[in-house]
Amino acid sequence: MPRILPGVIAMATVVVASNILVQHLLGSWLTWGALTYPVAFLVTDIMNRIYGPSAARRVVYAGFVTGVVCSLIAAGMDKTTLRIAIASGAAFLSAQLMDISVFNSLRKYNWWLPPLAASVAGSIFDTVVFFSIAFSATLTPLFPGDDVSWANEMLPLLGHGPVQPLWVSLAVADWTVKMAQALVALIPFRIIVGNLIQRRAQIH
Repeated sequence: MPRILPGVIAMATVVVASNILVQHLLGSWLTWGALTYPVAFLVTDIMNRIYGPSAARRVVYAGFVTGVVCSLIAAGMDKTTLRIAIASGAAFLSAQLMDISVFNSLRKYNWWLPPLAASVAGSIFDTVVFFSIAFSATLTPLFPGDDVSWANEMLPLLGHGPVQPLWVSLAVADWTVKMAQALVALIPFRIIVGNLIQRRAQIH
């Protein structure tokens, strides 16, 4: 546990920060949480590269537990609903585990391919799972107590495209940020992994 403790702390920090920042709008289609949440993929990929998939999964589970606690607290403060809490937990856990699986299958290739492919795959899955469970009208019968009619208002996609439910625009905007961060994250991934590998070599 001590060796992955920095990863656990980093993941917990990302999850807590994202749960707080998601309550604050950033423009018409995003929240500030959209900027912090993708860092979770960076944390997972670093742990996977340095310590392997088993350690990375433990970090993800710690993040999941942190997210559940945040959801319970938010629900007690009327800041979230059961539907959104379930969507958030399901999206985080499934997407991060997919990230680990994709990364591990590409581990032997160029240093940039595993984290990039894993983050892209995980981000797509995360976006689809969260927004469809949280806001799709198709699932409304499963959550009769949660009114998501506002998210299903028909509007032009991102204000300019074909008419779609509002939540589709929110999902596309969120996914776009994740894709951009998947590319940008290659820089800190390379630097942090390089430093950690060098430090481990010096210790041994």
